[in-house]
Amino acid sequence: MEKKVTIYTDGACSGNPGPGGWGAMLMYGKTVREISGGAPATTNNRMELSAAIEALAALKEPCTVDLYSDSSYLVNAINEGWLKRWTANRWKTAAKKSVENIDLWKRILELTDRHRVRFHKVKGHSDNPYNNRCDELARLAVRKKP
Repeated sequence: MEKKVTIYTDGACSGNPGPGGWGAMLMYGKTVREISGGAPATTNNRMELSAAIEALAALKEPCTVDLYSDSSYLVNAINEGWLKRWTANRWKTAAKKSVENIDLWKRILELTDRHRVRFHKVKGHSDNPYNNRCDELARLAVRKKP
């Protein structure tokens, strides 16, 4: 029986592009693990994707995951079928432009093959304490020097 894990993620950037950070909370039963990191020159979207990647990669065995993010870019790419269309179109958008962040999307595909993941959109900067904590972790990571 696969473990059921709840993950919250968020990314932040000071300038876009600029120094960025990501934060995630992994919850299994009563256990809560917080992780975060950043990059010196990046974009907000890369940090949103990195938060999901790092959280899923931290799981030591295949799990059933509910992943919550305030990133429409991340959640819609999965739930609206954009990612499937991009891969079918050899990483081109509907407008025939190259998809941005292909390296990160490929990693997300690998991880969603390993785990059963449902992506959920949450309202950012609202009253969700888990999303707010991930935002705080991401903003703290922006300020850390690598």
